[in-house]
Amino acid sequence: MGILSTVSKRYRFFHYSGTVAVLLCLLLAYPCVFVNVATSLQMLDIAPKTVLAPTRTTTTLTTRSKFLSSSATAFLASATLVMASDTEECQAAVGAPTSNPRYIEQELEMKYGEDSNGNPRTRGVLVRRFTGDSTPYQFPVKPVRLVQEWPADPPFKPQDFFRADGNDDGIFYTVPKLVYHIDEPAVAALTQYYRSNIAKGSDILDICSSWVSHYPLEFPSIMGKICATGMNPLELQFNDQLTGGYKATDLNKDPKLPYDDKSFDAVTCVVSIDYLTDPITILKEVNRVLRPGGKVIISQSNRCFPSKAIAMWLKMNDRQHLELINGYLQYAGGFKDVQAFDITATVPNNAYRDPMFILQATKA
Repeated sequence: MGILSTVSKRYRFFHYSGTVAVLLCLLLAYPCVFVNVATSLQMLDIAPKTVLAPTRTTTTLTTRSKFLSSSATAFLASATLVMASDTEECQAAVGAPTSNPRYIEQELEMKYGEDSNGNPRTRGVLVRRFTGDSTPYQFPVKPVRLVQEWPADPPFKPQDFFRADGNDDGIFYTVPKLVYHIDEPAVAALTQYYRSNIAKGSDILDICSSWVSHYPLEFPSIMGKICATGMNPLELQFNDQLTGGYKATDLNKDPKLPYDDKSFDAVTCVVSIDYLTDPITILKEVNRVLRPGGKVIISQSNRCFPSKAIAMWLKMNDRQHLELINGYLQYAGGFKDVQAFDITATVPNNAYRDPMFILQATKA
């Protein structure tokens, strides 16, 4: 019996020691698993109880097995807090959620013709909208220094604005494109930037717009009017953030904004300036419709329709695109405090995401 008892005690010792070792290895290899477990327990209010040392009045001795399991629990509880503060991925995974949903799914009714009796023929299209909220992403804002010095007169040549598809843009945009042209992290980064940089009560114009403007969900209720210009009236009709309406406008045919002077506090343009064949004139128009102190916020990624983007844009990298837009603003005149930012989102596991850049200026 003595030998069997000794063997049994040794077995239990090595069994519990091995368990602790396995837990420690798992902690080091997969810290986020433990952070998420700890967070879930806290949310359910069933976090592991604190292990108290026996007092003098305690009559039951702590066994070796209880001691080892208690120590492991205490170590994991403390270590997860340390690992959570040092691991970027963990911070993203357990970030504080907002009250807004991450996605909004809708069925949009699209009219595509009429029957022989003149009755409308429609078709439902199911779309998913990115709200930019309740995501696992982080949104750093990194200043980008603009260094290119532009000459007094624009150095651009007609061939710089050549496009492979020189046909009427109205043909290209006839069919509504109810899709996103940038990925969800880029959309979310832009939404958060708008939330932080457009003042409450502002009147906003979104040029080159579509069925989404990427504004935060609360903007229609906290801003003044939100208006838009864009190529496809059906896409604009589905944009439920446009409290001030929209005007279908081909700015490559007529680079004039159909609004009065000093009508807006902010003008936005999302991943579209690379399609404009007369961007300097259009930015002069932006300056005209802005009130003094108003902002223009031009966002850009690395995606485009190559056949519709201008030739010199396709030959440039992301940094050169920012310098080029800065040149456009300089030649348009009437702007000050030009700033560039890299607002590319940080995603879990550093997975691929579309880059997102901002060039912002204020009307002088």
